[in-house]
Amino acid sequence: MNIAIIGYGKMGKTIEKIAVQRGHHIVMKISNDNKDEFTIDNLKKEKVDLAIEFTNPESAYANITKCFEAGVKVVCGSTAWLADWDNAVESLTKHNGTMVYASNFSVGVNIFFEVNKKLAELMDAQWDYEVSMKEIHHTEKLDAPSGTAITLAEGISEKMQRKSGWTKNREATDKVHIKSVRVDAAPGTHKIKYSSSIDEIDIIHKAKSRNGFAQGAVMAAEFLHDKTGLFTMSDVLGI
Repeated sequence: MNIAIIGYGKMGKTIEKIAVQRGHHIVMKISNDNKDEFTIDNLKKEKVDLAIEFTNPESAYANITKCFEAGVKVVCGSTAWLADWDNAVESLTKHNGTMVYASNFSVGVNIFFEVNKKLAELMDAQWDYEVSMKEIHHTEKLDAPSGTAITLAEGISEKMQRKSGWTKNREATDKVHIKSVRVDAAPGTHKIKYSSSIDEIDIIHKAKSRNGFAQGAVMAAEFLHDKTGLFTMSDVLGI
């Protein structure tokens, strides 16, 4: 495939390396230094099949819809822009577009999402246990809580009737409490704890590098090559 990388930072460069290793062509690389080159005309000129978009909450929605208008498929890993989700889906439908969106493209994390939901389902009736979450990332991480933490919290509240959404406030017991920590050089870590007066149950995912996220994003791109519509990593992985 001819791939455009929208957000050519550390993650974008890792995606480039893995995509090239898997036989794809990177025909456009967009960063803050050349964002004026990210136009519908250039997407068409470079015959871009698919764009992998890892940017920020301020630009993600505009980037995605520009790709739809150009007839370019999208793999989007940007987080904290979902206030515009309905408008993005409307644009996708209008332009017969295609996208995989995920808060995290790591295969391990997406398996962790399913383990999290199953454990929450088992713990729903166990009122002696209180659930909480801690997520740790490097200080360059822009959003807090992370998109992954929010997805995990939503998975818990989906399966536990006594929880509804998430909160940063430890005192709000009707929601999943998320504690966010930002420390230099910290690996991305998500820990979910069920605690009672008798014992504790912890499940943890710790990312060792960006490679897992990048590989998952390229796998999602490959999944889309013959598809149209809106998909998730559950679709990509057949979960």
